[in-house]
Amino acid sequence: MPGRSSTNSGSTRYISFSGVESALSSLKNFQSSISSGMDTVSSVALDLVETQTEVSSEYSMDKAMVEFAKMDRELSHYVKAVQSTMNHVKEERPEKVPDLKLLVEKKFLALQDKNSDADFKENEKFVQFKQQLRELKKQLVKPKEDGRQNEFDPNKDSSRAGNERDGMHADRENDGTEGVDEDMIVTQSQTNFICPITQLEMKKPVKNKMCGHTYEEEAIVRMIESKHKRKKKACCPKIGCSHTDMRMSDLIPDEALRRAIESHNKKKKRHSE
Repeated sequence: MPGRSSTNSGSTRYISFSGVESALSSLKNFQSSISSGMDTVSSVALDLVETQTEVSSEYSMDKAMVEFAKMDRELSHYVKAVQSTMNHVKEERPEKVPDLKLLVEKKFLALQDKNSDADFKENEKFVQFKQQLRELKKQLVKPKEDGRQNEFDPNKDSSRAGNERDGMHADRENDGTEGVDEDMIVTQSQTNFICPITQLEMKKPVKNKMCGHTYEEEAIVRMIESKHKRKKKACCPKIGCSHTDMRMSDLIPDEALRRAIESHNKKKKRHSE
């Protein structure tokens, strides 16, 4: 049993949770490892998209990310169950030491019974992973003369690759870019490479989770810190944006855009040589 009982002044009974709290600390460290694993999977998946590797490999990364998200959810539920049990016992101060293992198990199973696929929408790493993949594909996709997409080799996993191309084709239709001249699309992409603060091409772009706009990390951090030091709210510097209370916690690395900028510059350098 992860708790122990003893007496204080010969009468008052208490339970020490020092051992449990130490174990919880170790579990939280493991959660950090899961987070690092998700970062690695996300990076590999973006590499696969950037190198236009067959879709089946990218799909494997997607499955790996789902497994990490499941582990993270299960571990979070267990930590919550243990913490809830500890708080309950501390408040109740029972005369007889309860079966802590049984109490934790009941609370854990109750949390697990509420699991659903919708939970993944609340996992920030998983949501970022899906968004970054989608955005990088849009940045790297090249329209052929007949308007179809040419992102993946149709001879490799043709069925799934076809679905991916159709999805990209649909994205362009939804974005209103279907039939638009390729030079115009490239120009628009280059415009998205420019930081609204420095008016220079970004090298380390970060995205605002609240409004979706991107900025050079150093510039936006300096702007937010400057505003907060003067006890003022930091507004999104993108013209027309209504987000008026930016916080550091709103910023996340935009790996897809960083890769797209690097890819664009490499191609431009090759063409100029």
